[in-house]
Amino acid sequence: MSIRTKIIRSFAPAIGAAALAIAPLAGPAAAENVLKIGVLGVMSGPAASWGLVNKYCAEATARMYNDQGGVDIGGDKYQIQIVSIDDKNDPKLAVSGAERLTQQEGIHYIIGPNVDTTAASVVPVVENNGAINIPYAFSKQLYTPPRANSILGMIASYQAGPIIYKYLMDKHGVKSVAFLARNESDPLNQRDEGVAAAKELGLEIVSSEDTYEPGTTDFFPVMSKVVGGNPDLIVLSGVAPSDAPLLIRSARELGYQGLLSTETAQDAKILSEVAGDAANGFISVGGASTPEIRSDYMEQFAKRYDQVAGEWNDEAGTKVYALEMILATLQKAGKAAIDDVDKFKAAIPDFSMTNPFLKDKQDLHYVGEKYFGQERQIGVPMVVNEFQDGKFKTLFIGSVE
Repeated sequence: MSIRTKIIRSFAPAIGAAALAIAPLAGPAAAENVLKIGVLGVMSGPAASWGLVNKYCAEATARMYNDQGGVDIGGDKYQIQIVSIDDKNDPKLAVSGAERLTQQEGIHYIIGPNVDTTAASVVPVVENNGAINIPYAFSKQLYTPPRANSILGMIASYQAGPIIYKYLMDKHGVKSVAFLARNESDPLNQRDEGVAAAKELGLEIVSSEDTYEPGTTDFFPVMSKVVGGNPDLIVLSGVAPSDAPLLIRSARELGYQGLLSTETAQDAKILSEVAGDAANGFISVGGASTPEIRSDYMEQFAKRYDQVAGEWNDEAGTKVYALEMILATLQKAGKAAIDDVDKFKAAIPDFSMTNPFLKDKQDLHYVGEKYFGQERQIGVPMVVNEFQDGKFKTLFIGSVE
């Protein structure tokens, strides 16, 4: 079953019978040395795409290494085993999943969770059990001292938002904006950050208080209020991949002719199947390794991802970075860092490698000093996409630096 099929069926019962889904060893039979990596995230429901892409990226990368005999750390080869758990976007399940990964599986490196509430809920578990995690959540508190064990795996909304708004002001003459968010903490926080950025740029805020409840399928009532203000731009703050096309289609059927954007990653297949041509012109943050900038190694990964997931998802271009950065930092920090994350953290400030996913040579390192007071973010390229005729096209590529 493809990712898009799983998302379209997001209101059906959760994928699989159990909340905890443990993936088999990726690649050949386990060698004597095994490096377990956890993936904890939302893999069912409206936001399923976010966690599933984490899982499939990790499995694809693990198989590529395992096919070559494993990853070399300190002169020893390790087969990589991916252990995946669906937290269903529920903080309680995220905590139990983190406990399972750290205490029962003995895992010290975890990719995920995907949103602020689940990422915040696992902080005590991660810290108390000597683990590092790479969330895709934007709360600055996760990455600011005294917190030190979480590393942001992508571009945050408050980093991408101002750049997108400025681009639309310069290129499309945008002067006014309205914000619409799901009534949950993550989207609301992203809305607040977006509003602050828009005000700083001098945009007129037409509206920002309109929200919709989780599970909403009829977006006409709330979108009617937003469209009624006739803003030049509607920002769908923190919108889940399955909600985005329904919101877009509602806006267009209500006669809205302006621009729509979001600072979260989206799925082109879902946009195409649910919104069709109505989604043309929709702007979102894209994968960090788009076709026009991909290296040969990234092309190999994309093919392996297709084999694992059944089809490509643009967001995989961003989430491919997590496991590669874990492995490369472990190689720099040495074998002892596999069980001692303090040694991993000590290697972060001086870590640098050539970005393996880009055609043009570019350094890849940890960033975040400006936003968090310490380097707790992977320096992935900032790619902003526009949806057009069933696929994304790249508008521009920037950087958090």
